[in-house]
Amino acid sequence: MKINIYYGGRGLMDDPTLYVVNKMQEVLEELHVAIERFNLYELKNSITTLPQTLKTADGIILASTVEWFGIGGYMHQFLDACWLYGDKEKIAKTYMCPIVMSTTYGEREGKLTLAGAWEILGGRPCSGICGYIADTSIFEGNEEYNKIIEKKAENMYRTINQRMASFPASNQAVKQMVSITKNTDLTPQESEQLSQYASDDSYVKRQKQDIQELTSLFRDMMGSSEQDEHKEEFIKEFKEHFVPQPGFKAVYKIQVEGKRQPLIIEINGAVNNYYYGSVDNADVEIQISRETMDDIIFARMTFQRAFMGGAMKMKGDFKILRTLDQIFVFMERML
Repeated sequence: MKINIYYGGRGLMDDPTLYVVNKMQEVLEELHVAIERFNLYELKNSITTLPQTLKTADGIILASTVEWFGIGGYMHQFLDACWLYGDKEKIAKTYMCPIVMSTTYGEREGKLTLAGAWEILGGRPCSGICGYIADTSIFEGNEEYNKIIEKKAENMYRTINQRMASFPASNQAVKQMVSITKNTDLTPQESEQLSQYASDDSYVKRQKQDIQELTSLFRDMMGSSEQDEHKEEFIKEFKEHFVPQPGFKAVYKIQVEGKRQPLIIEINGAVNNYYYGSVDNADVEIQISRETMDDIIFARMTFQRAFMGGAMKMKGDFKILRTLDQIFVFMERML
């Protein structure tokens, strides 16, 4: 027989739950039970992998301490992992003994929480232990308390060894009728592997990077046809309305909303070049909506007015921005 102990407290020396767990472990080991112990506060970065340890256990002990309210976060995380990644068929055959000691108030509620959670998971709860212990020193020399712990350990051993049956719990029936938790088509082995990956920070980070790369790749593929269709958009209008300014030289980078790449305009006197792409050093960088760009091309707006009115954002030399309205004159479209 093998019993796993999952301790959800903080590991403090004066934690009364630790005393009860240690005493139960001594009794069970005297009965030749194999014990494996998991301190959740030491395994907080790998709690999602712990449900796989249930597969070798005939029974488990869930032990927690109520220090101010409830059974504590580590135990909640472990139960959540059992719900998400645990082998429900194995859990259904596993007995669980709850141990909840309190230094404040709520030990009975904590015990009921553990028992109820295990029943909802489909497992079999044993009679547990709960109590209010303000100071662990009261255990010392108190034979009555020690006998209670010993009897609970013996009863757990007897229950598991004889595979004692229990009446069905109502929360099982309610869960089957109203549960909205999505069932996965994963095998227990796949769930186990998933739980290992979920707790691996480097793996999760790498997966997020891969997803971003794939998203970018598919976006580029989906947008390629649109890019081919609109790769000359706005370029013709700028070429037709170009008015050279002797000695003027500048590079404009215009990012139009909805366009994957910015429009680059390179001016060197009477020489002008237009393309969608990237450039390292632009004199003026502009962010503009498609609607505002159409207003400028159809002479309902100028670049300077768009900037002053907040319809356009720019970065760079403001003098070079003002020159943009001088080298591209769209006024004749108003006729």
